[in-house]
Amino acid sequence: MNTNAIKRYAPKARTAFIAAMSKRAALFGIRESTVPSLGIAPLEIKGDLALITDSTGTQRAFPASIARPRAALAQKVEQLGFAQTMEQAAYSWFNRLCALRYMEIKGYLDHGRRVLSAADGNAGMPQILEDCLDIELEGLDKAHITELKLDGNKDEELYRELLLAQCQALHQAMPFLFEAVDDALELLLPDNLTKTDSLIRELVAAIPEEDWQDVEIIGWLYQFYISEKKDQVIGKVVKSEDIPAATQLFTPNWIVQYLVQNSLGRQWLQTYPDSPLKDKMPYYVATGEQPPEVQAQLAASTPESIDPLSLKVLDPACGSGHILVEAYQLLKEIYTERGFRSRDIPQLILENNLCGLDIDDRAGQLAGFALMMLAREDDRRIFSRELKLNVLALQESRHLDLDALWRALNLTSDWQRGQSQNLFDSEQSNLAAAQADNRYQLLRSTLGRFTQAKTFGSLIDVPAEDAQPLGELLQKLRQLAGEGDSMQRPAAQTLLPYVQQAWILAQRYDAVFANPPYMGSKGMNADLKEFAKKAYPNSKSDLFAIFIERGFELLKDYGFNAMVTMQSWMFLSSYEGLRMKLLRESSIECMAHMANMVMGIAFGTAATVCKKNGHSATLGAYCYVEYEDIGDDGRPVSFPPLNERNLRAAKSADATQ
Repeated sequence: MNTNAIKRYAPKARTAFIAAMSKRAALFGIRESTVPSLGIAPLEIKGDLALITDSTGTQRAFPASIARPRAALAQKVEQLGFAQTMEQAAYSWFNRLCALRYMEIKGYLDHGRRVLSAADGNAGMPQILEDCLDIELEGLDKAHITELKLDGNKDEELYRELLLAQCQALHQAMPFLFEAVDDALELLLPDNLTKTDSLIRELVAAIPEEDWQDVEIIGWLYQFYISEKKDQVIGKVVKSEDIPAATQLFTPNWIVQYLVQNSLGRQWLQTYPDSPLKDKMPYYVATGEQPPEVQAQLAASTPESIDPLSLKVLDPACGSGHILVEAYQLLKEIYTERGFRSRDIPQLILENNLCGLDIDDRAGQLAGFALMMLAREDDRRIFSRELKLNVLALQESRHLDLDALWRALNLTSDWQRGQSQNLFDSEQSNLAAAQADNRYQLLRSTLGRFTQAKTFGSLIDVPAEDAQPLGELLQKLRQLAGEGDSMQRPAAQTLLPYVQQAWILAQRYDAVFANPPYMGSKGMNADLKEFAKKAYPNSKSDLFAIFIERGFELLKDYGFNAMVTMQSWMFLSSYEGLRMKLLRESSIECMAHMANMVMGIAFGTAATVCKKNGHSATLGAYCYVEYEDIGDDGRPVSFPPLNERNLRAAKSADATQ
């Protein structure tokens, strides 16, 4: 894939989308102010109108239906500030439109029409607008659509309704990206969407259609979209909301394959050494004959068989999902080898095997979308299956009122008998009952862990013994979110992401793989620096090293920690404690040590696969990758590369045998 067009377009798109969101917010009386609440104009409801009076005294009238989403938008501005709210709205609409562009090109939209471009693929009048009378979308008022079409002068209003209806139609399948109707984001969808200089026309024209054929484009869009933000914050003490931009780095696909094939793939081959999977893993490196004590440990720790459903893998800093996408592909081969029906495999993988976390909401949206697109490629009915992905952006809990949510949930026997009218009559007895309920205590401890989730991310520790009760609570909340009454449903929906992210962190995995964030202690804010010092004294100097150590905590015994990081942990004195711990408590199975610029960055890196509790006598497989070993396609010309350093090492090894 030629990324030049994406590199040119995405940073400019960020600026344009933020400006468009800000302009739209101003239309509804919400502007930037040093005191956020002072930038929010008053709103008055009169009959079926919402009247907004701005600071100049100018009054505008809108349908009363905008009051609810506008209130939600105002609340968000007061919580986060205007700039951050517009940033979030901008990337959410950018992500949505990119998702629609990908799906229309791949033919994944049920009605078969293009939503952003003309039937011939050009940046002309969208096909869905031309064919609007034939479009069937849930919630679309066909009579109103016909009226707008026959008017002949209301294409903007007509297209806006069609676009929002399409987003709503995708809500069921991908709620993480396409939120529900009446949300604040809907208000901020810009005007003039069919004009030649619109955000949509620019998106269609800027990136060649052939570049949209591979889901890898999602990762490149993510990287380049935040590249200017990264340049702005790099080298400074980084605020929590800027950590994703400061630390994000897209991983070349061959390195992703190396990590996944030598962790998850190695796990499979240990049990099934004759598996045809080996021939499908070009970057898998066999470790060769091992000393007797290593062979004995391997024989004792390797299961006789593996149920594919039992394999659990995690990317604790998943970004746009690049590593999870590769894990999906490998797991698909494993399921196929074991004879599972091809149409069942996508849902089984997404609901049972793959977990991913990130602190960036953008990343959570795009990672989930990338996996759904892989699943759609393999199962054309996947959008109707209501999948429950375990890939999400961690959310902070500091604003939640647990007691109010608990009362709304009311899991007590009184509620089951329909006596909810008594719930608010006796606060003392209700509080005592709550404190005696293990589920309340579990929720309290869980929410207490995530008050700074956007700063600490996957480094937050959730005890493994909480995994089962959290899983049971998660199922209960999902049930109430769908089947509860008018109080239970919103309370359950509010709590669901916190319980799910805790459940993911409480589990233990067969493989943990990542390109973790790189941030030295000088860039850490005070809270993160103090946390690192206390929780990870051996690796506190950089986030990437902390994630190496954290990876082992998230593994089952004999699971694989596969990460690509800076090389400095191997030799700097500040990481001596980490090295000693790693050698004492794990084995290095293989490593690809890479020179400057192999990953497109001006320092050396290392892709390392370690086994938790692996024998210290393990003979790992090592290679060095020079920049000159990389071909025009961005991959090594051969692997392991036949460079002088590797040949010299091989010759030395032969001489000692």
